Parts: sequence; structure tokens; C-alpha cells
Amino acid sequence: MLENIIEIIRSPWAWYVSGPLIGLMVPALLYFGKSLGVSGSFRDICSVTMPDSKVEFIRNNNIKDNHWNIFFLLGIFVGGYITYNFLMDPKVELFPESFYSVKGVITLIIGGFLVGFGSRYAGGCTSGHGITGLSTFQLPSLFAIISFFIGGFIALFITDFLINLI
Repeated sequence: MLENIIEIIRSPWAWYVSGPLIGLMVPALLYFGKSLGVSGSFRDICSVTMPDSKVEFIRNNNIKDNHWNIFFLLGIFVGGYITYNFLMDPKVELFPESFYSVKGVITLIIGGFLVGFGSRYAGGCTSGHGITGLSTFQLPSLFAIISFFIGGFIALFITDFLINLI
């Protein structure tokens, strides 16, 4: 029985199963007055670890209302660890071989910076805008998602160009 459950978890889920499961999170979160997003969770962790920060965005965050975000983010890391160590096929590569080089590390650092900057500039991350924002018909979230896609294409071409220069 347990082997069957683990096999179901290990196998890829069809979009028509995983999509509605993600979508069902929105009404549950809205019922409790919350919204889904990862960038806000990082802000909450920063406000806990750096309460005397000179950055107003971090210092003025009210962690008492958002403590659940810390557990949400912790769950992402714990879930990733469990998946990688116990549920993932050992043959699967996380990164292409080219990422295990100086060029690859530079690409990851530039990409991480651009994602962090973009999510802060857009007032939220792709999960927050794409799942919660679009499902609650927020026009700024639609513009943010369109911008994320356009920015991703531009970043891909710029990054590819820079990597070929190195």
C-alpha cells in the first residue's frame, strides 16, 4: 500500500490533476484572508532575522500577521529535500552539465539577481501574481505575468549572448 502511494507521488502528474489542486488552494487561502506568494515569505524571514534593519521594507513588516509564511517557505525547502533524497529518480539531472562551470555559476547568479529584482519591482513573484492575483482578477497581476514572460525571453537572449562572449 505504501509503495503504491510513493509511486503515485514519484510519477509526473498530469496538468489536469496538479492544476486544479493548486487552484483549490486559492479559495482556501482567501477564506483565511491570505494570499499565496514566495517573495513575501522571504521578506518575512528577513524581518525576523534582521529586526533592526535600515531597510524600511523589511523593518516595517508585521510578522505577527504573516508568521504562516515562514512555515510555508520552510515547507518548500523540506519538501524539496525529501523529494530530492527520497522520491526523485537518481538518473534525473538538476542542472545541465554546463552549469557546473564558471559560466554556469555566473548564469545562475545573474538569473537569481534578475528574478529577485523583478519580483520586488513587480510587487510580488510569479506564484503570487500568477496564482492568487490572476484568480482574483487583479489587472496588475495580469500585467506582471505578461511582463515576467517578456522579461524571461529578453533575459534568455541576453544571458545566452553574454555566455557566448565568455
